[in-house]
Amino acid sequence: MAELRLDRLTRRYGDVVAVDDLTLDVRDREFMTLLGPSGCGKTTALRVIAGYLAPTAGSVLVGGRSIDHLPPERRDIGMVFQSYALFPHLSVQRNVAFGLERRRVAGAELARQVQDALALVRLENLAARFPRELSGGEQQRVALARALVIKPSLLLLDEPLSNLDAKLRAELRIDMRRLQRELGITTVLVTHDQEEALTVSDRVAVLRSGRLQQVASPVELYHRPANRFVADFIGRMNLLPVDRESTGGALSTYRLAGGERITAPTGPTPGPPAGVLALRPEAIGLGPAPAAPGHNQLEGTLVYRAFLGEIVELAVALRSGTRIVVRGRHSHAPHEPGARVQLWWRAIDAAVFGDET
Repeated sequence: MAELRLDRLTRRYGDVVAVDDLTLDVRDREFMTLLGPSGCGKTTALRVIAGYLAPTAGSVLVGGRSIDHLPPERRDIGMVFQSYALFPHLSVQRNVAFGLERRRVAGAELARQVQDALALVRLENLAARFPRELSGGEQQRVALARALVIKPSLLLLDEPLSNLDAKLRAELRIDMRRLQRELGITTVLVTHDQEEALTVSDRVAVLRSGRLQQVASPVELYHRPANRFVADFIGRMNLLPVDRESTGGALSTYRLAGGERITAPTGPTPGPPAGVLALRPEAIGLGPAPAAPGHNQLEGTLVYRAFLGEIVELAVALRSGTRIVVRGRHSHAPHEPGARVQLWWRAIDAAVFGDET
């Protein structure tokens, strides 16, 4: 297989910079996801890698060698498009065989490789059907088999599950990850679905306005976001306005808008004079704080309580009116709006970021 490197990659459309000086290394056999909101440049970057778009500046390297001069069909890349792009007049078998036929594979060897690819995606019994006779999930598997049958050094996935319902997406993302691990193929996925990215990826690269914000494992990305944008974009996050009052040792003291004082990690450098405290809803407990140092305690008024199946979600208004969301198995939480609620969390479970968005 191969390593992929995007070296200061830039792509412009007139005055619009879709990808802005992007440098990213994808390791051999790694599953990397490009994640971000619509218009962040992730699909543009994928199309530059595939050769469908030329970079305005920078370079794409595979195995240490530039592939910028190669047309798409000579890049040894398999790609699955959001629309699947199956040939409606060809059977499943012929769709999967297309890339091999272009490489002049024929006869028994062609039939064997097609059968092996269909077996990988568990569609060997549907080889004679046409795309119109398949479900959305089956069409997605055909597209994946067609990309894999040529044994590419890189696999590119352009939001391949976005047209499917939530339950089917959850099932197929497991299959997608299984295949990637079995084949050991270097893979780049583009998606705006955070759950999908966190589920399947070895690492995730978060993009915003064409620029790279953070590259990290799913666990690190979720628990240690690099900036306010990543903190707010990944999962649910409370962002509470704060002003720094003092810095001492591992923890700094901050004042909330209502005057309450809390502590948060100082970090490598003191936090900003003013910013936001980022705190996950599931990191907050109810009731008195444990009798140990390093905990914060607040009190507020219950605004609403919502039953979400396995967990309960609460919204609590603090003294200033700022709302803080709490999520967990809080069966003992009050039900009636207006009830007083005690909240606590470990200081190390929060972070403070500057006011920039």
